[in-house]
Amino acid sequence: MMRLDKLLANQGFGSRKDVKKLAKKGQVLLDGKPVKDLATHVDPYTADLVVGGKTVHYQKYVYIMLNKPAGVISATEDVKEKCVTDLIGDEFKPYNLFPVGRLDKNTTGLLLLTNDGQLAHQLTSPNYHAEKVYEADILGKVTEDDVKAFEQGVTLDDGYVTKPAKLSIIRSFDERSYIEVSVIEGKFHQIKRMFLAVGKKVLHLHRRSMKGLELDTSLTPGAYRELSEEELDLLRS
Repeated sequence: MMRLDKLLANQGFGSRKDVKKLAKKGQVLLDGKPVKDLATHVDPYTADLVVGGKTVHYQKYVYIMLNKPAGVISATEDVKEKCVTDLIGDEFKPYNLFPVGRLDKNTTGLLLLTNDGQLAHQLTSPNYHAEKVYEADILGKVTEDDVKAFEQGVTLDDGYVTKPAKLSIIRSFDERSYIEVSVIEGKFHQIKRMFLAVGKKVLHLHRRSMKGLELDTSLTPGAYRELSEEELDLLRS
């Protein structure tokens, strides 16, 4: 059960003060009748609730797929930098969304935002082995020796040995390579540091998928949409 004013505030109808004003105008109906006492407790999933002529369908959690553009940080707020949450419309503000893991400022591609802490933990903890696939533009010639090194785990600059990663060479030239790499960890600047460990430099990094969920190619940089039930089932499996 949930207080009616809290429920409506959580669903984006403004602050509790704003909701109270709506009720005074007779715009909040419960079971077809105007509500006078917003402290009333209701079942958010079964309540017959109409506000301003619109039926309220309670949604506890929100799941957003964002095509993260370069130049935006994976944070909820920052005094200097633009954050990924700044790209999301006001209708989602009441849900207090946060990014699932992090992409570096200039890394692009698939980033999930949600208010579901449990799912976020499952997708970011290495214990759950949620595979993340990236495409990268590399300065230097990536070789089969690099592929083997990634398979065995690479020793980073701080001495940490990464878990095995799958490196695939798409195209490789003397000074430039294009690759795909799959990892199940998310250490700070991990992929960039892995390539530095084998004498290469990442010029651009783009995340294509997470746990089998592919970035919707119709989403332009900065665009987003809610996940479908099928996509959610894939992430939860």
